[in-house]
Order: sequence, then C-alpha cells, then structure tokens
Amino acid sequence: MQAPLIGQPLRRVEGRLKVTGQARFAAEHSVPGVVYGALVISTIAKGRITHLDAAEAARLPGVLAVVSHLNSPRVPGYDNPQPDKRVDGQQFRVFFDDKIHFGHQPVALAIADTPERARQAAHLVRVQYAAEVPETDLAAHLGRAIKPKKADDSTRGAGAPAGPAAVEINHEYRTQLQVHNPMETHSAIAQWQGNNLTVWNKTQAPTLARQDLMKLFALPETAVQVHSPYVGGAFGGSSRIWPAQMAAILGAKVVGRPVKVFNQREDEFNMVGYRPASVQRVRLSAQADGTLVHLEHEAFGLTSRYEQFTERILHPTRHGYRCPSAKLSYSLVPLDMSTPCWTRGPGETTGSFAIESAMDELAYALKLDPLALRLRNFAERDPADDRPWSSNYLRECYALGSEKFNWARRPQAVGALPSTPQGWLVGQGMSMGIYHASRAECSARARLLPDGTLLVQSATADAGPGTYTVMTQIAADASGLPVSAIRFELGDSSLPPAPGQFGSHTVASVGAAVHQVCTTLRQQLLQLAATAPGTPLGKAPAAELTLAGGAVQVAKGFQNLPVGEVLRRHNLPALELTEKAPAVNEKGPYSGYSFNASFVEVHVHPLTREVRVARVVSAIDAGRVMNHQTARSQVYGAITWAIGLALMEEAVVDHHLGRVTNHDLANYHVPTNADLPTAIDVLFVDKPDPHLDLMGAKGLGEIGIVGLTAAIANAVYHATGKRVRELPITPDKLL
Repeated sequence: MQAPLIGQPLRRVEGRLKVTGQARFAAEHSVPGVVYGALVISTIAKGRITHLDAAEAARLPGVLAVVSHLNSPRVPGYDNPQPDKRVDGQQFRVFFDDKIHFGHQPVALAIADTPERARQAAHLVRVQYAAEVPETDLAAHLGRAIKPKKADDSTRGAGAPAGPAAVEINHEYRTQLQVHNPMETHSAIAQWQGNNLTVWNKTQAPTLARQDLMKLFALPETAVQVHSPYVGGAFGGSSRIWPAQMAAILGAKVVGRPVKVFNQREDEFNMVGYRPASVQRVRLSAQADGTLVHLEHEAFGLTSRYEQFTERILHPTRHGYRCPSAKLSYSLVPLDMSTPCWTRGPGETTGSFAIESAMDELAYALKLDPLALRLRNFAERDPADDRPWSSNYLRECYALGSEKFNWARRPQAVGALPSTPQGWLVGQGMSMGIYHASRAECSARARLLPDGTLLVQSATADAGPGTYTVMTQIAADASGLPVSAIRFELGDSSLPPAPGQFGSHTVASVGAAVHQVCTTLRQQLLQLAATAPGTPLGKAPAAELTLAGGAVQVAKGFQNLPVGEVLRRHNLPALELTEKAPAVNEKGPYSGYSFNASFVEVHVHPLTREVRVARVVSAIDAGRVMNHQTARSQVYGAITWAIGLALMEEAVVDHHLGRVTNHDLANYHVPTNADLPTAIDVLFVDKPDPHLDLMGAKGLGEIGIVGLTAAIANAVYHATGKRVRELPITPDKLL
C-alpha cells in the first residue's frame, strides 16, 4: 500500500503551467475571428439617459458596432426574471433601458478589430443624462432601513436581560466598503454559433454560470458551454455573471463574431461586487466572573435598489459564545450603488470585527484576561439551536496559539509592554473566529485508461487555493494509483456538475465526490483483476488484492498485474464511472463549523501613529488538513488581507457624485511585502471531522480571516489606550 497522500505538502500540480505562461486565463484564450469590446461608462450615479450618439464612434476605421439600450438584442431573462437563490430581486440588466442605477454603470459597448480602436470608439460615444441626486451614504440613511426577505433576526431566551448585570458595554462599530481587487480583472470571450453560446469566462462556478446563462437566454443545457480552467484570484467576486460578460455576449450576437471584453482596474471597483460597508451595535452584559448573561447585536448593511444582497454578519455572534439570552437583528439600506457580493468570509469577517472587539472591551471592563473571558464562555454545543458540533477543537486552538505566542506573559494593563528599541509602542491582542462548514451536492467522473493513467473530472474551479493539487491527492488515496498517473480536470461546464468554489466547501463537496468515484473505481478494478484471463495473481479473490505503484498485487505475495494490463485482458478501452455525492444538510443533527484563535502583536509609532503588525499566530481547526503547504498558503493570504482590512483598505465614495474616488491600486491601499510581519505562525489542530465527509475535512479558505481584524484593533488598544471602532485604523484615528 502506498503511503497516504492526503496531508502531504505536495507541490501544485499546475504550478509549472502557471509560471511558464502556459495556463490560459479568461482573456488569453485564442478564439479565431475574435474582436474587442470597450465599455462606455455612465458619468452619473442616478437618473436616466436622455440622448446617446454613437455616429462619430461608428465612423472610425475598424469599428463594427456600438451596442446600447437602443439596439441591444433581447434577453428573455430580463423580461421574465426568475428568482435567484443567491440574491433576491432583479439583477442589473445590461443595456436594457435608459435608467442609471449606480455610478460607473456600463451604458454602451464599442466593438472594433483591435482593443485600442475599441477604446477610442468608446471615448467618442456621446451620452447626455437627466441626473438625480444619488444616495450612497449608509450611515446617513439608516432611518430608511428595510428588513430583507432573507432576514437573519433571531432571539434566544427572553431576548432581554433577566436582571442587572455586574458589567455592561454598549458600542457602535463600523466597517467600510472594501474591494476584491484580484490580480486578474474580470473578462470574457463570448461566441455565438447559431443558438449555441460558448463563453470563456472568469468564474468560480462553471456549473452555476451555465445555469444563469441558460435562464437569461432561454437556452437548453446542451446549447451553453462555459470554460474557466484557471482563475487569477476571485475571493467571491467571480460568483456571478457580471456586466462585462453580458456585454460580450450581447456584442457577439450583434456582430456575429466572438467578442472579448476585459475590465479595466477602475471597473473592478464599481461593477463586479464588493464587501459592503456596515454599521453595527453590540451590547454585552456579564456577571462579575465574566459569564455572559445577555447579548445584542444589531447590524445594518447596504444593498442596491434593484437587488437585496444579504450576508452572515450575525453568525459569529449567534454561534460563537454560550449565552442564555440574545437578540440579533439585521437590516438593509438600499442605496444608489451596484449590488455587493460575497467577499472572503462574507458577513463573518465584518460581524466578527464587532463582536470580537466588544468581547475585548468587556474583558477590560471586567479586569479579565481576554482569553480567559472567551474560555469562560466557550460553547460546548451550538448555542443557536443546541445541536452538538460536528467537531470543535477551539480550545485546542486557544492552547496552541497562546503557547506559541507566549500570551501568558502579556500584561493586562494598557501600555505596559516595553517599547521597541526604536521607541515604538507595543500592544498585543487576540480574537476568536468561526465560519460554517458545509457540504453541497457534487458529481465527479473517473476514467482509467489502458496506459495506467486516471483522468478525474468535475466542473469546479480553482481560484488559487490549490484545488487541482488537493483533488489529485484525494484521488490518489482513494484509487490507490500514484499521483504521477492522475490528472484532475476542472473549469468546464460540460464536466459533471459541481458547486462553485466559494463558501469554503470545495474540499468537502468536490472532494467527497472524487473520493467516492475513485473508491468505487478501485473496487471494480480489483474485481476485474481477480477475474482477468490468464492473470498471474492466481485465484486470489478481490478482497486479497491491493494496488501499489500502478499495479494490482496479492496482499501476501509478489505477483502483480499493471492496471493497464487488467483492462487489456478484459478488452476494455477504459474503465469509466460517474458518481454523485449528496449534500450534507446544514440543518441536520450536527452543527458544522471551523474555528480559529488569532494572536497579534502591533507596533505603533509614538508620534505619527503609524501601525505595523509585527507578529501573528493563527491557530486553526479546519478538520483534517489535505495539504499542509497549500493550506498554510491560504492562511497567509487571509492574514495578509486581514491586515489590509484592519489598517488601510477603504473604497472612498464621493456621496455627491455617487462614485468611488480611489479606484486604482495607487490610491486604494492593499498590503505589500513591506507591510507584512516577518513572524507569521500558522498552526493546525489537524483533527478530522467525523461527520462532514470521509476525508475528515472542514472549510479552510475563509476561516483564516475571520476575527483577525478585531485582534489587530485589540492590540492597537493595548498599545495606545485608544479604542478604534471603525475600520480601517488609520493614523488620523489614533492622533
């Protein structure tokens, strides 16, 4: 038997293709006859188009067409919208009418034989508007908040304090609008061949993208193909069909040729989703020993006027701590902005900043160590519904992280740690994180060929976390074949259907299907080997046969039969199976969550109040780790982004114009290597979850970022005595 591959730090199987430029991303595919589209963008945030003149643009050499609401092809799904399980409401309809719903809205597409001519033509399209005053300020419009259809309100116990508490804190916390900004901007190449539509698209969900396009254009499944073998970062931002993709599809129908459209960096700030701003109010009441007796969490998020986007802001509070009485409420404020979308740790990242900051404030009010307070209120069962956890090793996270960080030596008093040799103030803080672990329905196909190679396929995606590699490892363990003989294929809607790569459920969902189909294939292969004509394995039954090194052999003997020879002796061109792994009901007998404990040290300049994160220890319970190298890389990325969210990221909206003003990477600050600590320790509990899947995995992609912004804010308070309740923590807030 070969040694287990799950857990091993296998290098990325697609790594060489990426670093040598052979991996093709959405805008890089070679499609014969392709032409180029450039978007014309609205200059107002609310109102309507009164006049659109494309005559001058159309006269340019090489220009094929200018598509707008005046001549756009009909989209059946725009006329007859169907409910979307992901977002309630009518999605933005590209080139549908003269209405302007948000700043930077695409109003036309200029199509030409080169990208430069397309951009020049777009510049020459003249658009006049009847402008209205936009409303884009969340905090200024809380008074007209609405209850979303997917309300997240809940009450536990009496929903009010049973009596006076020894200590109570009650504060408001705010987070700002934040943008995904992946390396690869959104793009698409669309081609119509009769009524058949093919799209080379940046998507985290080929199966869902095909379903969306089928609904939009009233096409059968066989008429739509979506290809997305490589995704250059996404973080949730490639989970829908966005305007650039729709514009390419409509443009291709007009000109009768494939059309390529790719976003400029500025477009990434306005038309492809973002993490919405929030206003949150948290009230905590506790006894003198730190036992929580009541908690309240009121959250406000923003959405567009044409859709209701909701996220799980309240989940960390609902599921994180034992408390007999709780009142949680969630409201939306519709604004004249594009629809937000899922952004790494959607909801939990935002909500955890509030509740984990409040827990730190409560610890100081009680004169308790912040870690001791969290241990005092550890939830042995899910406090939301009293179900047992599928697994919960949060206590181990606390123990591993605090020991590595040397938390026990941290003084409780503010400003008590000695300054650095350069005179910077030093502070230390911590937090807890929780993120749901789930498993969706998924199918996978396995095809063993006579040359001994195994092709495994599923229509999932790989936005960077290492799906190609991890699925290869799962397939190797389940099939008994070596990694070198296995190729995993994804990113194509024609493959067996799979859920999108978001929600931290890819390994549990797709991995379960891969494990299942490869296990079945292995069993069938051993049965074939036992009955192969002229087999050198004697009369050994299948139960006594094993797979090792690409060959079937008797468990207690030296005879072997290569797997390819097994197929040849049965005159089989291949051994192929497709199987479906069912979903695990989130409302089932167990409550599935991943957990973390984050410990942070910051240094604060005594005069300029610049904050630098000097050290991070992240201890994580994400079930059994599939690949320690790719897993650690994911957490490094989560920590990097959390530093950005805590200290620098903010899309600044000019509320008079309704537009993001810092719409490039020169002015929207994200962390660089110089902003990162030299000491980052990622620790995994690495214990399997016995209920979610046979591999023992839970979700990992999001959990690393949840709660970490609060840990940074708590460390800043410990260093300076200044409690910042609004992200990002910029120097002006500390002066």
